[in-house]
Amino acid sequence: MTCGNGIPGKGYPMPKLLVVDDHAIVRKALLKILKDSDASISVDEAGNGQEALARVLQASYELVLMDISMPGRGGLEVLKEIRSRRPGLPVLVISMHSEEEYVVRALRAGASGYLTKDSAAEELIEAIKKVVEGGRYVSAALAETLAFRLGQDDEAKPHETLSDREFEVFRLIAAGKKPSQIAKTLHLSVKTVNTYRERVLEKMGLKPTAEIIRYAIRNNLVE
Repeated sequence: MTCGNGIPGKGYPMPKLLVVDDHAIVRKALLKILKDSDASISVDEAGNGQEALARVLQASYELVLMDISMPGRGGLEVLKEIRSRRPGLPVLVISMHSEEEYVVRALRAGASGYLTKDSAAEELIEAIKKVVEGGRYVSAALAETLAFRLGQDDEAKPHETLSDREFEVFRLIAAGKKPSQIAKTLHLSVKTVNTYRERVLEKMGLKPTAEIIRYAIRNNLVE
């Protein structure tokens, strides 16, 4: 069935969504867009990955709208667990990252769609409709980027060999963050961050931080 102004539900009661983002202002903005589209829609909020998992296991949702850059448990890790614990529950990622590596990693982790946070409200509603109905959604610009990537050599680049958490640490190093700052952002100890850093350097065959920054810029992995 289709509810209100068009966000489809799979039956009564009205569709119930979970919005996951560590920034309260972003969550409120997303809730307003959803309510403006259909006042009858039911929306819960979660401020981090652990809270999101708890809600997903306690309640029944038709869609999770989730950021992948959150403190504590990484968004991609949470996404994989949601897909494992609730395989029929679609997850639409909405992120500040437009780089293809994030899109690819999210889709590989089981996301049903990917949008950037600068997308128009109309596109968000369109994506939600498509995903709830069982489809997949990627914006035209991101789809073009992915198509270009598929046409390139299949040989994996060094950064593609990193785990999701290692890639997060790599991105923050490339952005000029110090280990203490990375630890605070990811809710990890400085010792753990340094361990990840050593793994990144070893896997990628890089040494000083300057090499990481140059590599990230050369491969369009930082904004």
